[in-house]
Amino acid sequence: MKKIIFAILLFFIVVYFMLTRYFSDVTINKYLDKQTVLQEQAIEKGWVPAILPESAYDIEETHDPDTNTLFGRFYYKEQDEEKVLQKLTPVRDMNQTYEWGDYLFKIDTEKNQVKYRNKTTSA
Repeated sequence: MKKIIFAILLFFIVVYFMLTRYFSDVTINKYLDKQTVLQEQAIEKGWVPAILPESAYDIEETHDPDTNTLFGRFYYKEQDEEKVLQKLTPVRDMNQTYEWGDYLFKIDTEKNQVKYRNKTTSA
């Protein structure tokens, strides 16, 4: 009897994980530049942070409304680096991580690249 209960439980666990993977709402969006982001209203939707510099390009974001997770990346021209850094606040105990609003940022000044994610309840 225990084996049957275990098999049924295992079956439902497998089905649950298969359905959550198959019916996932993960979306990946790519934008050429800030103008494209504005046209697609990605800032208003919360997918791209509003501090996006004017020179931002090759913008990419991935979001999953089911888990409320968001990851993104963009590049910028060096002329905007200081403007971006002035708006960010370093996060204590998190190496080279900055915050602004509901976002966390990692900045690679060598590549002029910013990676961001939304703050989660555990962050």
